[in-house]
Amino acid sequence: MTRIAIGGFLHESHSFAPLPTGWGDFIKPGGFPPLQKRDTLLDALRPTSCPAAGAIMVAEQDGVDIAPLAWCFANPAGPVTAEAFERIAALLVAALSDALEDGPLDGVYLDLHGAMVAVGFDDAEGEVLRRVRAVVGPDVPIAASLDPHANKTAAMVQHADVLVPFRTYPHVDMKPAGAQAARLLLRMIREGVRPAKVFREIDYWTPLPGQCTMVSPMADVMAERARLGAAPGVWELGFCFGFPYADFPGCGMAIASFADTADQAAQAADALAAFVASKETEFALGVLPAAEGVARAMAGTGKGPVILADTQDNPGGGGHGDTTGLLAELIRQDAQGAVLAPMNDAEAAAACHAAGEGATITLDLGGKSDGVPLRVTAVVERLSDGRFTLTGPMGAGNPANLGPCALVRVAPGVRAIIVTRKMQAHDQALFRHIGVEPKDQRIVAVKSSVHFRADFQPIASEVIVVTAPGPVVADPAGLPFTNLRPGLRLRPGDNRRTG
Repeated sequence: MTRIAIGGFLHESHSFAPLPTGWGDFIKPGGFPPLQKRDTLLDALRPTSCPAAGAIMVAEQDGVDIAPLAWCFANPAGPVTAEAFERIAALLVAALSDALEDGPLDGVYLDLHGAMVAVGFDDAEGEVLRRVRAVVGPDVPIAASLDPHANKTAAMVQHADVLVPFRTYPHVDMKPAGAQAARLLLRMIREGVRPAKVFREIDYWTPLPGQCTMVSPMADVMAERARLGAAPGVWELGFCFGFPYADFPGCGMAIASFADTADQAAQAADALAAFVASKETEFALGVLPAAEGVARAMAGTGKGPVILADTQDNPGGGGHGDTTGLLAELIRQDAQGAVLAPMNDAEAAAACHAAGEGATITLDLGGKSDGVPLRVTAVVERLSDGRFTLTGPMGAGNPANLGPCALVRVAPGVRAIIVTRKMQAHDQALFRHIGVEPKDQRIVAVKSSVHFRADFQPIASEVIVVTAPGPVVADPAGLPFTNLRPGLRLRPGDNRRTG
């Protein structure tokens, strides 16, 4: 019987985010399962939308024996601490060693993000793959799925045999990507072959709001990727958009092509790289200042809520989900029928629970990450334990545990959902679990850059991406990078280069 190991280690790291990512962030993440070890991994991940769930599905459908390793996820934030990285990498490798003690392995599947930076290892996934390769040796194939925001590196391509990034942003195909990586792993095992590999870096990058695959130009790029990836001999044509907040030479967009021959892999990679180059100027998309965005939202008369996306405090990009600029602007302009979520503030949530539903209390809300809280007089309308199951296209089936939560009214027409642990507002269940139906609001303000579109855009009369204070700056070119590779252009259409 074919026997494969399955494990994962996922984090998206923002070099300039104010808070590091420690061991505890992997133990209790918001919106994803907590850290899993060998005995619990399969049962915990099987019902989720995580990439590993897709790999488990394919393996079980094919009658493959699975050796579970370890799996964990933490919400994006600052670089992973040395302690957390070493502990989790040790768990993964120790479980792999134990699996080999139990018998030979035919292959390894890893659920990775691809944009993790750890203290001591800027290319953290490259290091994880190096360690796994060192344990299993050169003859055991390794396949991994990646988030398309991976800063894919030559080391990652070197140590893996195939890398399969998601095709969508918002990421509604995480499970299918894991399934595809598992299928390619089984193909390598059963055919006894490995694909040729070609790696190409793109010489410009694009900010997060321009990377959405639901609209042009990224929709066009991914359509061309699909066409080129269907060419004879091509196994996988993986395009990663990059995560433009990681200060190391591997940061940026990249292509890894896998095919029967090196020529086939190179032809597909070079053709896609040329197409991406042709779309460069179209990636320069604009956003509105918060004051202008709120005013526009208040003037909206369409059917359905106006969605305001607080992109610079996006918990999915390294924000802490606690800056108050957009909330303050909603209050200042006397917005009506507005709800903002989530406001990540454990102290405020605890105060609301202590006061009880119906109480009126004064809060210094948010601002834990930047020192700029907002003093409000809040009416506690509803409380919850923060436990619910995601229902949207991205996370359906994933368990959320945000700790004690509170729905509070902070102005006559403005409410906020306070949480104890952060998650990105990409799922309407975040609102519904505490009694707010998003489609019935006039304005829904979400801390997100793009992922919210999968579940919220279908109900929206308009979507407005706004800038308020936060570390996930809409134009990352202004951040104080010191370690990027020479020749990289930080703004689409801008001829200035690093180095």
